[in-house]
Amino acid sequence: MPSRRPARLLPATVIGGLLLTGCAAADAGTTSSGGTVDVLASFYPLQYVAEQVGGDLVTVSSLTPPGAEPHDVELSPRQVRGVSDTDLVVYLSGFQNAVDEAVDARRPDHLVDAADVADLLGGEEHAQDEHAAEDEHAAEDHAEDEHADEHADEHSADDGHDHGDLDPHFWLDPERLASVAGPVAEALAEIDPDNASTYTAAAERLVADLTDLDAAFTEGLASCERRVIVTSHEAFGYLGLAYDLEQVGISGLDPEAEPSPARLRDIGDVVRAEGVTTIYTETLVNPKVAETLAADLGVGTAVLDPIESQTDDSADYAAVMEQNLAALQEGLGCA
Repeated sequence: MPSRRPARLLPATVIGGLLLTGCAAADAGTTSSGGTVDVLASFYPLQYVAEQVGGDLVTVSSLTPPGAEPHDVELSPRQVRGVSDTDLVVYLSGFQNAVDEAVDARRPDHLVDAADVADLLGGEEHAQDEHAAEDEHAAEDHAEDEHADEHADEHSADDGHDHGDLDPHFWLDPERLASVAGPVAEALAEIDPDNASTYTAAAERLVADLTDLDAAFTEGLASCERRVIVTSHEAFGYLGLAYDLEQVGISGLDPEAEPSPARLRDIGDVVRAEGVTTIYTETLVNPKVAETLAADLGVGTAVLDPIESQTDDSADYAAVMEQNLAALQEGLGCA
């Protein structure tokens, strides 16, 4: 199993800068009239980071309502105005077109773009890292298949939906999500310099918690009978890359894309060849296609949550990731 990269701790230069900022005059920044810093996050995982770093000193709201699919979110005029009226916006450029347009139009004073630090990868990079052996096998089996070109074209179109060639789902690797904590703390310190050291300490705690979560996944998925996960759509590429799993998505990065008959035949071949016993459905994607495919292949289903939106107020990011780990361990036959 590949070794994990070191945890992304806050650089000493950033920590020192934040502490110095905390000693600056209070008029270096502004806070909302309610006495807390208003933060607007574009969707749930970034909301989680802002809440953990800001604590009681911030009021965090999300542009994506709970239980809503964030890929194609539309914003009301009031929400667009709120992008410039809030103290801080935390978003992921290239993921939600409406949010990108609002940010470009309203130009918020303080902005954190997770894409600057998350080290996003393209679908092709995931494919090379996760499916090299599978792709070679598929190329041999389907070189003369009349459906191969059709499938390749459709899959490429899926990968380009809304966010170009980049896979936006970085938060499913806890260490990549941890990389957002430092920039959020730095931005909050600029707005509210009197509490800079508090934001820094909270960011360090969040990084430590996410590092522990990463360690739990590494240990929990180290010894498994199977290493292929079949999912509703290709949201789990970063998770697969982090923990040496091969993701096979029924749809591409776009969860609404309809898989072609050729794609379904390919997945059936993978399920049989790899001894897959579970096809994973999702919380925000209609499970009908996945359930029908599972029934046809004689395998079971389980839920694997991409955590694109919070569907249960009692379960935060960490709790849902722990549920995902348990679902993977059961489906993959992990010791």
